[in-house]
Amino acid sequence: MPRQMVVIISIVVGLSGSALLWLFATASDDGPTGHADISDRSAVTLGAAVYREHCAACHGQRLEGQPNWRTRFPDGRLPAPPHDATGHTWHHPDQHLFDITKYGTAALVGGGYKTDMAAFGDRLSDRQIWAVLAYIKSQWPEEIQQRQARMNERRR
Repeated sequence: MPRQMVVIISIVVGLSGSALLWLFATASDDGPTGHADISDRSAVTLGAAVYREHCAACHGQRLEGQPNWRTRFPDGRLPAPPHDATGHTWHHPDQHLFDITKYGTAALVGGGYKTDMAAFGDRLSDRQIWAVLAYIKSQWPEEIQQRQARMNERRR
């Protein structure tokens, strides 16, 4: 096959894949699924892309969070926690993580709680939020995934 043809096919395939990912990410919202499904590979793939665009700046490219995430800044706010196995994300059921992401921590905690964690409900669809959570969970060790899954089962 001539080199030009290989290049053209590669470009078409790449653009088609990007277009499909964009269509999936911006499709009409079917509402919450109730959990972040790590077995849904398309959700995990979408979640990785959305995480990179909207979450990684604060929570880290590798879900590592900000340094000294348990120590408050002078203004009283906490740094962004890690979402890997070293953080506390996995200590919460899916619905709680969804609500924090959609509505923001301050809305859930109340009492004038100050945080840099914005609400993403106006920027991300429910499907995108569930996908981000599926991606995060897919990065945890299996033991942590199972512990968090048991927590979700108790909440249903």
